[in-house]
Amino acid sequence: MKLFKMQVLLALVVLWAGGVAQANWVTLDFPGATRTQAFGIANNKVVGCWYDTSERPHAFLYDGEAWSVLDAPGADETYAMNIDNGMVLGRYDVSTDSHGFLYDGSNWTTFDFPGATSTYAYGLDGESVVGSYSGDDGFHGFLYENGLWTTLDVPGTDRTFITGIEDRSMVGGYKDDLAWHAFLYDGSGWTTLDMPGANITFASGINGDNIVGRGSFSGSYRGFLYDGVSWTTLNFPGAFDTRASGIDGNKIVGWYGDSSGATHGFVYTIPEPATLLLLGFGGLGLARRRRDY
Repeated sequence: MKLFKMQVLLALVVLWAGGVAQANWVTLDFPGATRTQAFGIANNKVVGCWYDTSERPHAFLYDGEAWSVLDAPGADETYAMNIDNGMVLGRYDVSTDSHGFLYDGSNWTTFDFPGATSTYAYGLDGESVVGSYSGDDGFHGFLYENGLWTTLDVPGTDRTFITGIEDRSMVGGYKDDLAWHAFLYDGSGWTTLDMPGANITFASGINGDNIVGRGSFSGSYRGFLYDGVSWTTLNFPGAFDTRASGIDGNKIVGWYGDSSGATHGFVYTIPEPATLLLLGFGGLGLARRRRDY
């Protein structure tokens, strides 16, 4: 009997945990869009891109209640990649060329790495912008701040993409002869980060000790949260493909593909460990009281 009650209790804990996991995921769909992708978040404001019926991408800002369309003047395509202190960072395309931009809610500022074919802006932290630029010799990472450009490349590779920055720590991905790998750069040294079991790993955002991104498992992606020690797989319930892109506090954004092939943005709230423990102890206490009767 005791064994049976313990099995029931464990089953309830598992079911409860699964319910919490599902409740922590929120789908974001731009009204009327064929696809929605969320890329960055700060203070509960989410930025990303949505696609119209002609499959043209437009940037968006979502504040939890209202959606705003952000199209760079004269652009064919606009992507909002990050947001910090109300400043939106991204890229826009004209023909085959890409340009970085900053948008403060009224004014658009374009910036291009000197001599580059295209400039891709991904990460923003105060006055610091990171991204990549393309040239005749491949793709290179960059840091842009105070009007100065610095090239940053993982040693030995011609494909470096820097996608996130916080307090001088940068994350992204690089390609060697075999595969794509995520990295953490602290300003002096490069650390490779490979998600266990994945054949491709790419980091997209950083906040404190937490890094988010995606790993490929036989062509299907799973998001991840890495805290410097442990890897947590992120998969939207029922989705066949999940990619984490940005993080702020306990909120993670990204996008997922459903069984019909549609793409949706998401916000995921990281569960509080203390809450899980308290509820777990409460469940044990409840089981004891019931056993007394």
